[in-house]
Amino acid sequence: MSTRHLVRILVAILLPPLGVFLQVGIGGAFWLNILLTLLGYIPGIVHAVWIIARR
Repeated sequence: MSTRHLVRILVAILLPPLGVFLQVGIGGAFWLNILLTLLGYIPGIVHAVWIIARR
């Protein structure tokens, strides 16, 4: 696991949509993460960490 990977996970915990944006850019996963974050902060974090860890 690289330092860049850890930084992205930390950003995803603080601002989930930003973490997803840094990983995949603006796309379906980004908009889904914004929706999940608006519905509840924890689902947004889980989704963001999953997106980052998956790649």
